Amino acid sequence: MNDSEKTVDQWWLASLGNTLIWARLRTRPAGTAEVLDSDGNTLSYDSEDTARAALFDAEFVAFGGLDEEDALIRGFSLHEVQPPQADSDDALRGRMVQSLGARA
Repeated sequence: MNDSEKTVDQWWLASLGNTLIWARLRTRPAGTAEVLDSDGNTLSYDSEDTARAALFDAEFVAFGGLDEEDALIRGFSLHEVQPPQADSDDALRGRMVQSLGARA
């Protein structure tokens, strides 16, 4: 498989109080995209730009684009969180919402 045949995953998040809500944006080799949302649904889009716009509209930000100051404004440290991991999308379903616990 060469580079033009690979999918590219990007993690996005939204914060609601002490809760992080994750979404995975996957860009397909043909240029289409899909978003795995926090409910475990896979939403299809005609392009990465369209998927990004939908995520922005839902107040998500790209995890890879955050710096520590951005993260602290959202109530967490980049050192405290990482995107969810699992062997399958089904296994990810229960990990797409992450509680940060009580803050002092």
